[in-house]
Amino acid sequence: MPIALLALTLSAFAIGTTEFVIVGLLPTVAADLNITLPSAGLLISLYALGVAIGAPVLTALTGKVPRKALLLGLMALFTLGNLLAWKAPGYDSLIAARILTGLAHGVFFSIGSTIATGLVPKEKAASAIAIMFTGLTVALVTGVPLGTFIGQHFGWRETFLAVSGLGVIALVGSAIFVPNNIRHTPPASLLQQVKVLGEPRLLLVYAKTAIGYGGTFIPFTFLAPILTDISGFSPTAVGGVMLVYGVSVAAGNIWGGRLADRLGPVPALKIIFSLLALVLFVLSFAAPYKWLALATVLAWGAVAFGNVPGLQVYVVRQAERFTPNAVDVASSLNIAAFNVGIAFAAWAGGLVVTHIGLIHSGWIGALVVLVALALTTLSGRLDRRAGIPDRSELTHAVPQH
Repeated sequence: MPIALLALTLSAFAIGTTEFVIVGLLPTVAADLNITLPSAGLLISLYALGVAIGAPVLTALTGKVPRKALLLGLMALFTLGNLLAWKAPGYDSLIAARILTGLAHGVFFSIGSTIATGLVPKEKAASAIAIMFTGLTVALVTGVPLGTFIGQHFGWRETFLAVSGLGVIALVGSAIFVPNNIRHTPPASLLQQVKVLGEPRLLLVYAKTAIGYGGTFIPFTFLAPILTDISGFSPTAVGGVMLVYGVSVAAGNIWGGRLADRLGPVPALKIIFSLLALVLFVLSFAAPYKWLALATVLAWGAVAFGNVPGLQVYVVRQAERFTPNAVDVASSLNIAAFNVGIAFAAWAGGLVVTHIGLIHSGWIGALVVLVALALTTLSGRLDRRAGIPDRSELTHAVPQH
């Protein structure tokens, strides 16, 4: 494995950590900046919005920039964003730092697959992409709980300082080991992306991606205060619970991918969305009981991100059918849809917390996931009417994020 690929994986780890670590630090940040929990939740929402904008728009605008130069610029921007978060004097400046970091995030994962495949022989391209994206999974398992631990014991600002340190290491590693002559095909133009958005069947996929992902993030955004204020966990125990969640997510991703391979994406998504809605509904009743809450979080992690492989495979299948000349564009827009869902959910979750209460975020999230289940069922019916089987052989699929 080229050492340059390790630099990309470390970059993915750092980016994944900074995206989700704020979930465990939300009460700490809110208390320190003297803001409400819903206002703190916008730190997740606006970051995700930055990713959603950065992925398609900035990737298209930087299409002619050499890949290594762009990669180094992105990691420098990412590091700067985290340093600004570390030194942010107030809420507004922290919001600006999060948006800046989100923009870097969006472009990094748009070009990362291209760079990774350029580092290895053609027959190892898929493995190279998989290795790079393990950085995200490892971030959920180790980076987020460790960052939460640092924030609980040394202050939330030190978490962003630590992540910026990872950014510097990744930047230096990429500068030294990533070759200068990486070939690339310019990404799709904004016009091509707009054409993809004009296809109703792809819009249906993007809707269930955003809604399904959004449903789980309505309560997930406020997981830390749910654990401390309702379940009775100490603030220092939140990092441990996040670790349990991260391990469960890693297992759920593998399980979700195998289920989609075995049954096909639509049947697999029906099962996963159904289980996710059930778990979120149970959360509202289990949250007041510490051990039941922990068990529910474990089950939640197993299904929360298990829909990702099926959604990505399905959008590629639909793109191969309806927009065969823009499959990569369609897939990258699904990544943007994930983050649109996160942005909306963090905002909507804030409204729930403000007007109804923390305990209600679970069942409301479940209702949103049921909408994604209904859209999935509709997709399956439309496929059957068109004579399309549930399973099909696909030539490629782009990982999430």
